[in-house]
Amino acid sequence: MKRKTFISVFLVLSLATGMLSGQTTGNSVIDVILSGYTARKFTTEPVSDNNIELILKCGLKAPSARNSQLWKFTVVKDNALIGEIIPNTTAGNILIIVSGQEPVQQGMNVDFDCALATENMFVAAQSLGLGAHIYGGPVNNINLTKKQALGIPDGYKAISVLRIGNIDKNVDAVSSASTRKKIEEVVNYK
Repeated sequence: MKRKTFISVFLVLSLATGMLSGQTTGNSVIDVILSGYTARKFTTEPVSDNNIELILKCGLKAPSARNSQLWKFTVVKDNALIGEIIPNTTAGNILIIVSGQEPVQQGMNVDFDCALATENMFVAAQSLGLGAHIYGGPVNNINLTKKQALGIPDGYKAISVLRIGNIDKNVDAVSSASTRKKIEEVVNYK
């Protein structure tokens, strides 16, 4: 009985300590979001095909207007091609180019839908212990010069670029990320 009591007290204290320090809530999705950051330093360890598939499945589960799913995902593993798209590449990283179809119905916002899919994959990568970085800057160059090389279909345009790679496990949101605004600075209640 003493062992069960000790374990129960240990678990309660561990959870309470984590919640008080803001490090954990006991909800794995929320914990990943609250501890996440945009990675800037990656290792050369390749991203596994299994992780890529899981990340893509999470992108497919993103909501979209009228469930139209007007997106395509292009996985880029070729280091030379990655280097043509983003600067400071690291071998072993991948890119996922999220492209959206030109809307066929009024009121569709494909860019927004693609952003939701990108965010799903960003969070999925972090939940797998990988680093992720979302880029918007390279999109114009992709649309002007790289669509054919990337196999982006006619009638689609690149919306976002997601870089995924393994990261140094000693780097975290506290030591790597820039500070975030306080909730009072961005939330307004009426």
